[in-house]
Amino acid sequence: MAVWYRRDPDRGLIVLSVHVQPQARRTEVAGPHGDRIRIRLAAPPLDNRANEELVAFVAARFGVSRRDVTLLSGEKSREKRLEVRGSAVEPEVALAVPAGR
Repeated sequence: MAVWYRRDPDRGLIVLSVHVQPQARRTEVAGPHGDRIRIRLAAPPLDNRANEELVAFVAARFGVSRRDVTLLSGEKSREKRLEVRGSAVEPEVALAVPAGR
């Protein structure tokens, strides 16, 4: 099991440890970053835009609505923790790095 997520099957939750890189060329999963998963975000870190894009990106990858993804910590940091509720998708599948990257 990867160290960048924790699953709580009794509550139907997945907690992700993420390192974000705002203002990238595109929003994408970039691979592991220590004990976190690195996600590049096209949005700048202004007016909460990067956090909003992160939540939308994670929700889409896990097949849940945005309201099912909560930013638990790291609102103004690159190191963030997110909670995903109600997804049957495994984190290694949802946040897999595309082939060729």
